[in-house]
Amino acid sequence: MLIGLGLGPGNPELLTLRAVRLLKEADKVFVPGRIAYDLVAPYRTPVLLEFPMTDDEVRIMACLKDNAKRIAPVAEKGCAVFGILGDPNFFSTFSRLCAVIAEEHPDIEYRTEPGISSITAFAAAAGLTLSDGFIVSDGGVPDVRILLKVRRPKEMAEELIAEGFSRFVLVEKMYFPDMKIYRDDELPEKSEYLSVMYARK
Repeated sequence: MLIGLGLGPGNPELLTLRAVRLLKEADKVFVPGRIAYDLVAPYRTPVLLEFPMTDDEVRIMACLKDNAKRIAPVAEKGCAVFGILGDPNFFSTFSRLCAVIAEEHPDIEYRTEPGISSITAFAAAAGLTLSDGFIVSDGGVPDVRILLKVRRPKEMAEELIAEGFSRFVLVEKMYFPDMKIYRDDELPEKSEYLSVMYARK
């Protein structure tokens, strides 16, 4: 098992309790840089991997494959944790690493554990309240929408289909014991107040 673990925005006090537990329980912890290394070090000594900050796609892919080879023996036999700044599902290296793992080591299962993302950390640091809808982008045109508190998901999906969206995921009461996940045609007519809907073109 390989777990992509969010370490938060860089302050050691913003590690989650779950992150600390997984760092202690893992067979081995891997990190992509010195800041992540320093966050993990109080709990165990991690393995520092090279992830170059470059636009050279050939070099990036070579490093991803090399890192996958180093992680794979641990993940095949036990639990490997890959600690990453922010959240592992939010503009992170972990998704690209998993694509290589899936191709070259298809027997390895992987999942993520959330961390405090740069967006929520930014709002707190800047003293802002993000109460209205907003767009987050890395410079490209967004093909995804995240909608909160969706009470009529099936109706919302029909409206979004008219705008060109085609893939949908609804999560109700996430990380509660009775969490439910619905995809595409499974979307219910009504949903809980504690719900998040993902739509992709």
